[in-house]
Amino acid sequence: MKKLVGDNTVLSASMIITSIFVIFGIFFNDQLGAIASLFLSTTTNSFGWFYLMTTLVIVIFAVILLLSRFGQIRLGQQTDRPTFSTLSWLAMLFSAGMGVGLLFWGVAEPIYHYTNPPYGQANTTDAANLAMNYTFFHWGLHPWAIYTAVGLSLAFFQFRKKLPALISSTFYPILGDKIYGPIGKSIDILATFATLFGVATSLGLGTMQIAGGLHYLFNFPNTITTQVTIIGIITVLFMISALTGLSRGIKILSNVNIIIAISVMAILIVVGPTSQIFKVLTNTMGGYLDNFLFMSLNIRPFGNNSWIASWTLFYWAWWIAWSPFVGSFIARVSKGRTIKEFILGVLFIPALGTFVWFSTFGGSALNLVHNLGKGSLAEQASSDITVTLFAFFQHFPLGDILSILSVILIVTFFVTSADSATFILGMYSSNGELDPSKKIKVIWGMILSAVSTVLLLSGSLETLQTASIAAAFPFSIIVVLMCYSLLKGLQTETLDPSKRKMTNAKISQREERNVM
Repeated sequence: MKKLVGDNTVLSASMIITSIFVIFGIFFNDQLGAIASLFLSTTTNSFGWFYLMTTLVIVIFAVILLLSRFGQIRLGQQTDRPTFSTLSWLAMLFSAGMGVGLLFWGVAEPIYHYTNPPYGQANTTDAANLAMNYTFFHWGLHPWAIYTAVGLSLAFFQFRKKLPALISSTFYPILGDKIYGPIGKSIDILATFATLFGVATSLGLGTMQIAGGLHYLFNFPNTITTQVTIIGIITVLFMISALTGLSRGIKILSNVNIIIAISVMAILIVVGPTSQIFKVLTNTMGGYLDNFLFMSLNIRPFGNNSWIASWTLFYWAWWIAWSPFVGSFIARVSKGRTIKEFILGVLFIPALGTFVWFSTFGGSALNLVHNLGKGSLAEQASSDITVTLFAFFQHFPLGDILSILSVILIVTFFVTSADSATFILGMYSSNGELDPSKKIKVIWGMILSAVSTVLLLSGSLETLQTASIAAAFPFSIIVVLMCYSLLKGLQTETLDPSKRKMTNAKISQREERNVM
């Protein structure tokens, strides 16, 4: 098998950085936390406007591409067709994108905003409506637009231009052959670092929620031993899935995720306040669209921006930090689709799905707290967010069944995310190999599990989360440049066929010169 020069550069450098970070986190946790928090507060306070402008521009960019003449360009050759059915494709990108976050925040976030709104009086009707508007805003078009931009760039260059499946490949129109040198390797190392630590953080937080749910439902001891055991079980499950391949493991798990998620949501719609849920959906979609620009650019030059920094800017940074992982995975499963299909499937359909989800869970929760006076649920969300979902279910018929299904869903969502992450990390450290070896996936799976366990034991998960978010700032610049590079690449598709063939031939020749 041919290998590119510097085959182990990304793998070696990523492991060295990871080891240094983990060791520093264990022995100097307070100092690391202080450094990460300082960097995060500096970027959000001084460059919060940049996050807001960047994400809005990315949304506009995606919509313009959808409506442009480029929409009919296929991600691959014109004869290529999608490998996965549309339903399986949507299930996979939704599971990798934010599936588990919907369970964690579906009830808690609307309640948080209701009791502590960005402006106005708390615990009022206006606060309830505002809470749903901002929840839609944080989980709607903006995050999926970020995934769309990164995923589309990767899919175009790896399938249309036949470049390696690496973040650095998307910069070929700007950097040329330099994508194979130190600049390109640095970009790929940053993407690897963001993917590993972002998923490790989520795995640790998810473990806490599973442990909290088992304690709430079955009185299992919520100890560090239980949490480490859960990580071990999840590791075994996602390693089994990873070794079965993309077309079996991740595909099957993703389909199972969507079936269980839709079932839980459907049961809640039936046994919950059905009419209220659809009222919330209708009203909040109107409020979201009506206030879209205001919320997108809302930052106070004269006043306190602590709420915006804690929620909106935090989310935008989090989605950007996750974009190399999710974008790479979405690109990998999207070969053969047109740009128009891609944007409709990655930007609009998942956003609509999240709106229905939050209307069901958040709308029902606010109905309990605001209309029915169940203040204990709001107190639960403030005291222990890991069990808020399970406490919420106890207010409805079939609550225990819903809770058990949700525990299963949390596990399968995390197994899918971890499985997808090992696949993408394997690609990054194998020079963009679309089917990384089982050995490399096992290595990354063990590293992912070890990082999560070590940081859970050392109490550094919050520090790690802060650090991974802070790392999103440099990557936000990369995403902006990626959009520009994609536009330049798409413009070559408007050349006459002979010139386009010459352009693609030059790329192939330059890539071959980097192969030995």
